[in-house]
Amino acid sequence: MGGMKRLVSLFALLLLCITSPAYAQSILRDAETEALLADMSRDIIKAANLSPANVRIVLINDQSINAFVAGGQTVYVHSGLIDAASSANEVQGVIAHEIGHITGGHVPLGDRMGKGATGITILSLLLGAAAMAAGSADAGMGLMQLGQRAALGSYLSFSRAQEATTDAAGAKFLSGAGISGRGMIDFFKKLQQQEYRWGLKRGSDSSYVMSHPMSGDRVATLTADLQADPAWNKPSDPQIEARFKRVQAKLRGYVTEPKDTLRRYPATDTSVTARYARAYAYHLGGYPKEAAGEAEALVRAEPDNPYFLELEGQILLESGKPRDALAPLRAATAKTNFQPLIATTFGHALLATEDPAHLAEAETVLRQSVVRDKENPFAWYQLGMLYERKGDSARAALATAERASMIGDIGRAIPSAQAAMAGLPQGTPDWIRAQDIVMAGQAMMQDRKRK
Repeated sequence: MGGMKRLVSLFALLLLCITSPAYAQSILRDAETEALLADMSRDIIKAANLSPANVRIVLINDQSINAFVAGGQTVYVHSGLIDAASSANEVQGVIAHEIGHITGGHVPLGDRMGKGATGITILSLLLGAAAMAAGSADAGMGLMQLGQRAALGSYLSFSRAQEATTDAAGAKFLSGAGISGRGMIDFFKKLQQQEYRWGLKRGSDSSYVMSHPMSGDRVATLTADLQADPAWNKPSDPQIEARFKRVQAKLRGYVTEPKDTLRRYPATDTSVTARYARAYAYHLGGYPKEAAGEAEALVRAEPDNPYFLELEGQILLESGKPRDALAPLRAATAKTNFQPLIATTFGHALLATEDPAHLAEAETVLRQSVVRDKENPFAWYQLGMLYERKGDSARAALATAERASMIGDIGRAIPSAQAAMAGLPQGTPDWIRAQDIVMAGQAMMQDRKRK
């Protein structure tokens, strides 16, 4: 029995890994990165006849080289992919491919195919169990293994076919956007080198269990069409490429071990990208003086760069100097026209001074943040703290309800919203919003019970 349980569990785990994203992974939110990804993908999205207002590119904190879609119009990109890319153009090739999955409706199709594969597995388990009950343990186990292999092969064959058509769609979208396909080919060649290192090759047993075509096959299939495209020899946008190098450096500084970042970007390198990476590495490594020094050097080099000002203010705030953080964060907020993530940090700094004179400005900043960004629970947390200090317990409860609802904590969202309703004038916009949270939460709880 123990062996059968392990076998079933391994197949279930493998199928889950293939069909579902790793929801436990954390989303990385950064104003500069999100602006870059939006600008990099805008023309590709338009070429796919989608609206840039509806498609989101979301960064996931995961060092593996991967990107995926999971329903809707959101592309998830791993931080490891950004780290491994040599250019923004390579990432554009990956984004174009993933948008091909969106336009092809491949997530719903994948769900159905995954269910079909599971059905084959269940049948094989029943047949195997019958054989084992009849006294033939070896025959039963063999039936189970055959069924699981058939299910896996069926799913992966379907997945590889999807990937091939999606590659073609991605190439088409790059062409429509006037973006060279060199990056797409170059990135597939990177993957091909990985396959060589792992010992994967065409026709081997290992290639059978791959959900994507072999990268060499993808390069061979796409190269002729991409080289024939008028955009093949078009240089990548130099501003996009420069911005990419900065975002790549700051991301490395944030997600990589500080010692590794400092080895990659030694103090002898005084370039903007190196200082950017080191500022984050020093800050995360517990060296506030060195982190502040790098941030100050960046601001001196580009005094009007809002992201350098944001970094300077963030380091000061998290080093216990909220008053010193106000000037750079106020400037960064103004220069980005109240970009919600930056404005939230500014609001946090205003509250951290514990000066009642800053409450009015903090409320203005944080209210704009939650209106402009529908997925910013930290802004609601700060707004709740602000209302507590003002003695407005009803709106503090509403802010708590908003945050809890956003992160899926229905058990807290419902009572917090009910408390807000009890303290707010009936029929006002805030009272109606609290009522909406209660009703939505109750419906969700009933749905969970039915399931």
